[in-house]
Amino acid sequence: MNKKILGFIFFLLITLISSAQNKPNILWITIEDSSPQFFGCYGNINARTPVIDKLADAGVQFTNAFSTGTVCSPSRCTIITGVRTYKMGTGNHRSNYSIPSFIQGFPCYLKQEGYYVSNNVKTDYNVANESDFINKAWSESSNTAGWWKRKNGQPFFAVFNFEDSHQSRTMTNPYEWYLKNVWEKLPVDERINADEFDMPPIYRDSPEMRKHFARVYNSISLTDNRIGELLERLEQDNLRDSTIIFFFADHGEGEPRGKTNGIDYGYRVPFVIWFPEMYKHLSPWGTNGVVTDELVSFEDLAPTLIHLSGGEVPDYLKGRVLLGKSRTKPADHLILSADRSDNGIDLVRSITDGKFMYSRNFMPFIPQQRYIRYMEISEIVNQMRADRKAGLLDPLQKSVFETRPAEYLFDIENDLWETRNLVDDPAFKEVVVKMRKQLDEKIMEARDILFLPEYEIAMISKTGTPYEFRLDTTKYPLKAIYAAASLSGKQSNEIARTQIQLLKNENKIVRYWAAIGLRSQPASVLKSFQQEIVAALNDTYPPVAITLSAIAYQEFNTKKAEELLKDFCNDSNMENSLLAINFMMYFDKKLPFVDTIKKVHKMPDATYKVKAACMDFLGSLSLVPNNFENRT
Repeated sequence: MNKKILGFIFFLLITLISSAQNKPNILWITIEDSSPQFFGCYGNINARTPVIDKLADAGVQFTNAFSTGTVCSPSRCTIITGVRTYKMGTGNHRSNYSIPSFIQGFPCYLKQEGYYVSNNVKTDYNVANESDFINKAWSESSNTAGWWKRKNGQPFFAVFNFEDSHQSRTMTNPYEWYLKNVWEKLPVDERINADEFDMPPIYRDSPEMRKHFARVYNSISLTDNRIGELLERLEQDNLRDSTIIFFFADHGEGEPRGKTNGIDYGYRVPFVIWFPEMYKHLSPWGTNGVVTDELVSFEDLAPTLIHLSGGEVPDYLKGRVLLGKSRTKPADHLILSADRSDNGIDLVRSITDGKFMYSRNFMPFIPQQRYIRYMEISEIVNQMRADRKAGLLDPLQKSVFETRPAEYLFDIENDLWETRNLVDDPAFKEVVVKMRKQLDEKIMEARDILFLPEYEIAMISKTGTPYEFRLDTTKYPLKAIYAAASLSGKQSNEIARTQIQLLKNENKIVRYWAAIGLRSQPASVLKSFQQEIVAALNDTYPPVAITLSAIAYQEFNTKKAEELLKDFCNDSNMENSLLAINFMMYFDKKLPFVDTIKKVHKMPDATYKVKAACMDFLGSLSLVPNNFENRT
């Protein structure tokens, strides 16, 4: 072979090897269900998190980092795809809906740039055909995956997920399980006793509650130890000086009022980036303990990592590039979302500028502590419900079990635990008007597909994708739909009259939101429209008929509504059944439905969500023990 050709090939190989070696290794450390206020580096003097604190002391600590959702699978869906769940229809926890083939798990783009990409081990990506999606995204995804399986000299992107702070550890699993698997795993001098921390004011400060809440501190302490072990292995493999380390939680704290709720306590996460000396130039904030209040969200992770690897960011990714000279201009506000979690329906859209958190509750008749079986089996929720029944909770602590206002505005800089809703305070009127307008604009701009009931999302997913469906303005007239949805939670005779008129609209989704809005009207208002509501029970669209039946039964004791609800509970369509049971759980008069619910629970083809809702219904009547877990 010609010497010049050989020389060129040799030069090319050296260039490619050099290029690969110059790419930073990237280690992602993710933990579960944790809010910043329980970590030492975020100012909690009672926390025992020395490893994470040291990482922050030598890196960059973010005070305004937010998950795009408030429960694991929707949050992880945005993390892995870089696309918002309200665009893809994947905001409802543990769903299985189709996404476009061009939306990939972002690690596949790193693979194209020569990276070995590994995931250890959690996925929970909330998309259809998840196993195929995982195989395309990762070089390996398993409980043995790690950087140690790459080729010699190959750059790596390695994810490690630690579950020790998960809600199962901090509240759901029995206390005896916690003692064996968390408390006894900690050295004696690292254990945090029930009297060694400040109790958040949103919970009753009692010995019983302190006993349960200490689990949060100890679970995080154990997590910190696990992270220390991983970083020690990185050091032993002589990779610390070439690896950028990201640390963050998948969403906010798992305790009641946090996880699943569309407020700061559900969205805000601890977030730290550590840079080795050779890559400190990539940090626009500096390093060595710098604290930044720059707004970041999980939508930013995929484009940042693709850019960091040397790849080209796909057009469908709309998040920011955070690192390097070509980073995107900082944002002045973020849009966040919360939807169904397990068997508990909801729809919240939020906006934050880092100082204020404004949230729009589109189903305010659902309380913050809605019935979700996975939470209802926990001792702390049972304790809170018992304390409420005994009259031991103050108005703030009790509010978690009550209907919500249509809007929240919290000063999250000065009111850490979101104790005072400022939405009606004249001093904050301009803030509310500004944020309300920004939220409306962003919802329309994104063409938020989750304003469709889940019944409809499931139907669309059978033959197409919600992501693409939302772009068709004829099939999805969001302007009209959102106008109807925007009335939900607002209470007056005039608004109710408009909602009654909208029940005659030719668009079934507009009618659905008219019905949802009426569900939030007080009894005194609904009484004036009894005839119209009962007449509309014949609506051919199931989500409308179910919602109106719930109103007619609760407010007017209509026999036809009762029978319709029983029929929908038995519906072969699980979304219809789940919606009906969710409404029924909050009825004053539940006994007529007990036999129906027992029958539905025994149905062999009932999904976990429906079975869980049945158990919550029966549990609310004390017909089953609240600590009985159903996992069939």
